[in-house]
Amino acid sequence: MAVDFKFKERYDFDDLVRIVQVLREPGGCPWDMEQTHQSIRENFLEETYEVIEAIDTNNKELMQEELGDVLLQVLMHSDMARTDGWFTIDDVANDICQKLIIRHPHVFGDVTVNSTGDVLKNWDDIKRLTKKQRTQSEAMAAIPAVYPALMKAQKVQEKAKKAGFDWDNAEGAFLKIEEESRELKEALRLGDKTAVEDELGDLLFSAVNVARFCDCEAETALDKATKKFMARFTVTESLAKEKGIDMKTAPLEVLDELWEEAKKQKF
Repeated sequence: MAVDFKFKERYDFDDLVRIVQVLREPGGCPWDMEQTHQSIRENFLEETYEVIEAIDTNNKELMQEELGDVLLQVLMHSDMARTDGWFTIDDVANDICQKLIIRHPHVFGDVTVNSTGDVLKNWDDIKRLTKKQRTQSEAMAAIPAVYPALMKAQKVQEKAKKAGFDWDNAEGAFLKIEEESRELKEALRLGDKTAVEDELGDLLFSAVNVARFCDCEAETALDKATKKFMARFTVTESLAKEKGIDMKTAPLEVLDELWEEAKKQKF
């Protein structure tokens, strides 16, 4: 049986909404009809990461494609909500429109701003007001639990800063790293596994503090460092093979020499 859908040379957003509905209606796609919010949760995460990958590689064609995949996830969840009587994609659009208007009073109202700093402060103040967050502790509690650990740590620290709880400068954050490093070494010396984990967490949390003072995103910085390590390791492994060196049995001094040689290459 033919589906109730008009084929075109070029489609728009309304067509996409209708396609999703067709896929999930009786007579549509069995797989789409079986899905739930929970079953496609990981799909949403994966598609989002793929958009980030396209952004990082400045691949415009891939970005367009992956944004479409993310949009599909939004519409899938919205259509599930529609059939359950929760809300529709129009409700989702209305809510974000309302939010953008309310949080940009310098554009849609009579508030005057002199810098992006003013914009961000207004945004945060309005957000706390609309969400009825009376304290920064409540704002911290509203940070999604599923955030990656480094990202969550940085968000928490930013909330603490807004309450006045922060170092005066980066020096205090650096000193805290030294303190936590000493405590981690002591926990390792004592062989206390629970304390080691606690102190390691404190050390990482302190490193995130330094990232804030450097005006860097800790999550991004670590990701770049990991990619750089992978690239250098690949070269190191290749050099070892060329020189007939077994990395598993070679002395650390030899591996260090290979590593230093790999570092001379541009990444």
